[in-house]
Amino acid sequence: MKPKSKILIIAGSDSSGGAGIQADIRTITSLGGYAMTAITAVTSQNTTGVKSIIPVPYKEISKQIEFTCKDIQPNAIKIGMLHSRKVINSVSSSLEKIKVNKIVLDPVMVAKGGTRLIDKNSIEILKKDLVLKKFKEILEDPSIKKVGQNIKYDFIIFKNQGVELSPIDDTMLLSYTLDAGNNRHNMDTLSELHLSHKTISYKDLVGTGKKQLNFSEVDIELAKNYAAEDADVTLRLYNLFFQNLRSEKLLQIYENFEKPMVEILAQMEIHGVKIDNIFLGKLSEKFSKKIEKLEKDIFKITKSEFNIASTKQLGEILYNQLKIASLKRTKKGSFATSASVLEDLAFKGHELPKLILDWRQLTKLKNTYSDSLPEHLNPNTGRIHTSFLLAATTTGRLASSDPNLQNIPIKTEDGKEIRKSFIAEKGYSLVSADYNQIEMRILAEIADVKELKKAFVNNEDIHSITASQVFNKKIKEVDPDMRRKAKAINFGIIYGISQYGLAKQIGVSNVEAEDFLNSYFIKFPEIKDYMNETIKFCRKSGYVSNIFGRRTHLSGINDKNYNIRNFQERAAINAPIQGSASELMRLAMIRLDSKFSEYKSEDIKILLQIHDELIFEIKSSKVKDMSKLIIEIMNGVEASEHHKFSVPLLVDLNSGENWGMLH
Repeated sequence: MKPKSKILIIAGSDSSGGAGIQADIRTITSLGGYAMTAITAVTSQNTTGVKSIIPVPYKEISKQIEFTCKDIQPNAIKIGMLHSRKVINSVSSSLEKIKVNKIVLDPVMVAKGGTRLIDKNSIEILKKDLVLKKFKEILEDPSIKKVGQNIKYDFIIFKNQGVELSPIDDTMLLSYTLDAGNNRHNMDTLSELHLSHKTISYKDLVGTGKKQLNFSEVDIELAKNYAAEDADVTLRLYNLFFQNLRSEKLLQIYENFEKPMVEILAQMEIHGVKIDNIFLGKLSEKFSKKIEKLEKDIFKITKSEFNIASTKQLGEILYNQLKIASLKRTKKGSFATSASVLEDLAFKGHELPKLILDWRQLTKLKNTYSDSLPEHLNPNTGRIHTSFLLAATTTGRLASSDPNLQNIPIKTEDGKEIRKSFIAEKGYSLVSADYNQIEMRILAEIADVKELKKAFVNNEDIHSITASQVFNKKIKEVDPDMRRKAKAINFGIIYGISQYGLAKQIGVSNVEAEDFLNSYFIKFPEIKDYMNETIKFCRKSGYVSNIFGRRTHLSGINDKNYNIRNFQERAAINAPIQGSASELMRLAMIRLDSKFSEYKSEDIKILLQIHDELIFEIKSSKVKDMSKLIIEIMNGVEASEHHKFSVPLLVDLNSGENWGMLH
């Protein structure tokens, strides 16, 4: 009878017959297979424990493996006890020679009686020389696709171990391309939504708080079920989403704008950005003094001390004690003390709300940045490694977390101080490349606004042009205040600003603000047409598309609630503009990354992406040449195989020793 399979067993001998070579032979033969052996050690043991371990010389182990396989090529290999570093290296070397793909690694580390059969150092060698080395062949094989959920995480893990994960696909990004705005894109949500399957909760598996387990401590059966489910659900989602992308004609968005970003962002996260701890410490002290001064000023007005962070106590002060406004409450019944409420009160001339807003801003800067950033410092690299989020917004815009580096205030001097703490490595400079008025340029393009397009083509001051149109003045007659108001209108229009919002922003009455907006739409009727047509399309389809075809779903566009409906209408106007800008930035990053591969990796790195801005770390001697290259590539995305813009893109570039110097 011909055996089903030929199995080579590489393991120790168990004198009691309960494990090791003896047990494996018994199992294989009972299943109709043919067992071959390479003994790594001889043990003296029984059911009570191990008395002694006699290692087989590692050279003899190699001879057993290679000589046996020279005559009888195994179909698979089963590996058990490998008790030392030399044995592991020997087995690993022999396996490379005989080239068997099917390998079961079941390393016996501890005997049933508790005797340790392998030292801790050898365990790490085992992982790298046998496990990782074998996986590396598969994970880097270009003929085998690797599918993951949020695969950037896995990419970074393997990259840090010297493995280049390729080619890849990501179910999270497939879902994001299909359904941005419709639902979240984590695996648990996607499994229930698309497969009607509730997954095993990670929290239920490892627990929470002080009693939370490391995954390596989880019972093997439970861990197996969790891991197997992860793989199964991911593959099923992949097959479903990929098919849906094809049918919806969205595959090009995923392939051209989503998937290439995984590796780019992973490399950025791995490299990280350097911060000046000493500077941040001094800045925290500075903020503390400013906060203390603000508190004194606040208490001087209130004539009593209170917890400024308490909305209840603040509400009592505002509405009951000082009575500077009519009582306002939230839907839940608590005092209304949000930023927008305080801004309204400050706009009306009240000093206290202004001081409260300043206090909140400073305490946030101190708590979130100057105090917290050092806590995120990696002790091994001396740098901060933020995590870039590809599927966190509805428009394609990136976000970041742990820490969030995309929302550091730039309009205030204190916010700029935070940015000064981000510094270049010695011998390097930081370079900022910022798209100039990119969303306005996209508005001109997408709405086909002839006057604005003409202004951009001629490189004219867009805000002065707008002011001349709105206020019926010649360009020479436009004063700084007119330009300021026109600038507010230009940027406000992109986000669907209301007359009330504009009035508050530029310090005019509601009637004046309404007149400004009416004049604006008379002078630029194409923008009003774009807004109306976009909302109309969204009401019918449930989504809007940007210039490149990415969809943002807005399910509340037809909601009966006015506030929800109004918010969704403004989002519908903004999404194609913001989304197109995000796409251009992605395209620029992809092209830059491709071009940078031609240069030494230590010469230039992309550190951060902050919406319309890229931050680079460049060797100081290379800044001039690299800056030209950056501008050329970033400007060049205006003409691509995806879309050719009729307005030029303009990049503002600055360099310095820290991020604060770049603006």
